[in-house]
Amino acid sequence: MDANISAILYLVASVCFIMALKGLSSPTSARQGNMFGIAGMVIAAGTTLAMPGMISFELILAGVVIGGTIGTIIARKIEMTALPQLVAAFHSLVGLAAVFVAAAAFYNPEPYGIGLPGAIKTASLVEMSLGLAIGAITFTGSIIAFGKLQGIITGAPLVFKGQHPLNAALGLLLVALVVWLVTGQGEDAFWLIAALSLALGFLIILPIGGADMPVVISMLNSYSGWAACGIGFTLQNSLLIVVGALVGSSGAILSYIMCKGMNRSFFSVILGGFGGETAGPAVGGGGEEKPVKAGSADDAAFIMQNAASVIIVPGYGMAVAQAQHALREMVDMLKKQGVTVRYAIHPVAGRMPGHMNVLLAEANVPYDDVLELEEINRDFSQTDVAFVIGANDVTNPAAKTDPQSAIYGMPILDVENAGTVLFIKRSMATGYAGVQNELFFRDNTMMLFGDAKKMCEQVIQALD
Repeated sequence: MDANISAILYLVASVCFIMALKGLSSPTSARQGNMFGIAGMVIAAGTTLAMPGMISFELILAGVVIGGTIGTIIARKIEMTALPQLVAAFHSLVGLAAVFVAAAAFYNPEPYGIGLPGAIKTASLVEMSLGLAIGAITFTGSIIAFGKLQGIITGAPLVFKGQHPLNAALGLLLVALVVWLVTGQGEDAFWLIAALSLALGFLIILPIGGADMPVVISMLNSYSGWAACGIGFTLQNSLLIVVGALVGSSGAILSYIMCKGMNRSFFSVILGGFGGETAGPAVGGGGEEKPVKAGSADDAAFIMQNAASVIIVPGYGMAVAQAQHALREMVDMLKKQGVTVRYAIHPVAGRMPGHMNVLLAEANVPYDDVLELEEINRDFSQTDVAFVIGANDVTNPAAKTDPQSAIYGMPILDVENAGTVLFIKRSMATGYAGVQNELFFRDNTMMLFGDAKKMCEQVIQALD
């Protein structure tokens, strides 16, 4: 294929990817955004395969068949609740691919046009080193994130004395190794960079608590993009550079948005997150028992059908129980009885950005009914009922009232201001941040203990 034609097609693919990001910024245009992304990837892959010098189509086809088969099986079997760990696993593969490409280019630079073994261009070595380091950190960091989300590794922060100085020292050593590789071009420097980066991936993510996992997911997404971008320079592939930069920058912006949603700085998350899955003391200290008001599905149905307005607050508990379809049916029945119902979404609800939005979209909840924290928070004080379905930390008033709380300062949904709070939860256990929710003990709160899906189905029966 002519170089000018391939450049034009790469430009078209880049535009498609930009349009994909634009489309994915809104639920109403997300499907269109996905179509742009698919079109861009087809153009990019087809153009690359048609370029001169492409060899071993058999190996490429074998890779496509094997990878496509595995991907199809995973996509068909994966539960919606497992999407965060699936995303983390995919990020690890991007990082590992970057490491493999860097190694291939280092040992056989001629096909990449970056020099000869032992005489690789300086700029190419710098780019290769960055791709190698970021890719290795992304690989091991994503493996740890997967383990925490899957429950294989505890969600509590794993910290030790001298952790931050050690990470800083290893970071400086990594810079020194890059300089050594660029000046000496030795194999020892290359593999020491890889080994040290793999270790840094573990050390950076292990201290981050479970409550910060949404930020970690978006951060690792950014890392994978920058790793791809660095490898794009090594391969001298302009499209890979553009796509890597798009993924890296969009992931960084999303990380910033998530940190803002928790009122935390990006560096405070990286330097050791808060929370875990360990139980915290009851609000008020001392771990003393406090009375709660428990109700039934019949109570909830009576209260909501006699309300003028209801705000639904979904959380990870809804995802675990796969209650979104039953919830949608319950809401439809309330609307038929003249009740105004809307949904309130916290930016870090669930375990990855947009988790609740995806689940509600799967249940065909109208996009206009789904509002973000900034849009709906002031409405709770004029709302008759707040129906919380498995959202714990993002509704905890301790974030505003208890300076000693691990979640203090995080913006929350002000559900306690509603006339009545109906809170579906399996038990009185703490949320993912390990902090007891003082909302449970408020006079206007009624706890509905049980599985979220079953509780919604029982409410439907009562309404009917």
